[in-house]
Amino acid sequence: MAYVSQEMKKELAPGIKAVLNKYGVKGSIAVRNHMTLVVNIKSGDVDFARGKNDAGFNRGMTASDDGFYDQVNTSHISKFYNDTAAAFLTELVDAMKQPTVRGDWYNNTDIMTDYFDIAYYIDINVGQWDKGYIYNGEEAIAA
Repeated sequence: MAYVSQEMKKELAPGIKAVLNKYGVKGSIAVRNHMTLVVNIKSGDVDFARGKNDAGFNRGMTASDDGFYDQVNTSHISKFYNDTAAAFLTELVDAMKQPTVRGDWYNNTDIMTDYFDIAYYIDINVGQWDKGYIYNGEEAIAA
């Protein structure tokens, strides 16, 4: 059964914060419903914008303050992000899956038999629906 506690969050926090600091990103760590470890990325030097899709629409969503926000699919990071964003997100996911007092992170889920067995779920949000991600990179400063 998926379970993550505040103690486990405290154990994982130094590794997660090290990745955030390495890439110059500010964010927060939370536990949702005792089964999901969440990292909310607020601002930083990493450009998460994924450009436009084939139909000309922006990938990601627009927050109510007209900023950018996105909910990262942690299983397909390399498919949706490239360069620095993909490297950052991959390292962040690895830091979120480090061993804790409860043991190693695992995923024995078998969707074909409707069997879900995972240590805990992980979510990464770039910005929020009401307050978008603030990009502090060179392009944002020049504008």
